[in-house]
Amino acid sequence: MINIGTREVKTRNSSFLLIFTVILLLFLATKASLAGGLFLNEFGTPSMGTAGAGAQAWADDASTSFHNPAGLTRIDGREFMSTGGILNSRVKFDLAASPVSGGSGGDAGGWAPIGGLFYAHRLDERFAFGFNMFSISGAVLDYDNDWAGRFFVQDTTLLTLTFNPSLAYKMNDKFSVAAGFGAIYGSLDMDLALPGGPLPGPGTATLDGDDWAYGYSFSFLYELSEKTRLGAIYWSEVELEFSGDFEVDPAGTSIGSDTTVPLAQWIKTGIYHELNDKWALLGTVGWEDWSTMDSLLISTESGSASLPRNWHDTWHYAGGIHYRPADKWLLQAGIAYDTSPVDSDDRTPDMPIDRQVRYAVGVQYEKSETFKMGAALEYIDLGSAKINRPLFKGDYEDNQIFVLGVYANWKF
Repeated sequence: MINIGTREVKTRNSSFLLIFTVILLLFLATKASLAGGLFLNEFGTPSMGTAGAGAQAWADDASTSFHNPAGLTRIDGREFMSTGGILNSRVKFDLAASPVSGGSGGDAGGWAPIGGLFYAHRLDERFAFGFNMFSISGAVLDYDNDWAGRFFVQDTTLLTLTFNPSLAYKMNDKFSVAAGFGAIYGSLDMDLALPGGPLPGPGTATLDGDDWAYGYSFSFLYELSEKTRLGAIYWSEVELEFSGDFEVDPAGTSIGSDTTVPLAQWIKTGIYHELNDKWALLGTVGWEDWSTMDSLLISTESGSASLPRNWHDTWHYAGGIHYRPADKWLLQAGIAYDTSPVDSDDRTPDMPIDRQVRYAVGVQYEKSETFKMGAALEYIDLGSAKINRPLFKGDYEDNQIFVLGVYANWKF
């Protein structure tokens, strides 16, 4: 059964009922690829060891080109960082009620690589340049094909690649500012089951699409003293418009489509404070404007639809510590909390999260003045993600992500 409800639909020809039904179902899978509407920051950089706490103020290596480009003015000469790692998600749904036959979907999680490249270049006493490129890719969700939620989603695969140059300017001994430009490439493939009704019997639908989206950032770094720094970064909203083809079997239908997905603007403010030569405290507070996803637009040559999502703005809080047992070693630990972007009445199994809690530890070894390396391990609790829709109810008995990241940083 498909309940279109009160959505606004502009019909251009009789084939639109078939196409709109497929679009409506496929749309539910798009946001799974966006990590449930909350940005992931697990790229293997050193700040992963504190769950991102204080990343906007630490500014100690080439990864500041991403976390806060204003921190580039603290870099002497040139630095290059390469990161990598692996992400494993475990997503198991516990079905409570559904009129659709089928099970709970098994473990819908899987493995995905993480990684990035980060570059920092001090041009002169005032100016500095930075560049970074990073990606998260892999099968984000892969439920059993015959599970009860198969009309929401069966599997989703995403590749994203972000290019981000920036320029920093040191206004005086304490205050630096920066501006950056971001180009994001996204490629999306999705599959789900189709019911009967207006369709020619049960079947499957596949969407493939890709797009480039562009945004900008502003940031600052204020050095209260040699031991205390404050930093903040703002990123603009960008929109990914996945342009591709719908393929419907067994109907044999293929049609061009555009699915517009906004990525929220966000702000993060961080602090770094050294208590003494061994201990330092780090913290971050952030805001993400996910209410921009109140409704989304899907369009084809046959018509368009405005689909309500009822998302909320989210808040991010993180705290961490640094401990140096010896000159060459740094130990890290941190915890972070993100509020939920969606209520149980609006949540769907394509994005099985509510609030998020991150626990992280890390270690860094400085082999010489020109080379250091490290690793971080993070556990992300995505919550029970209760779903309380009229025809689909349940929660997640297992909903978590494990991330291992490693990095190496060179000075030139």
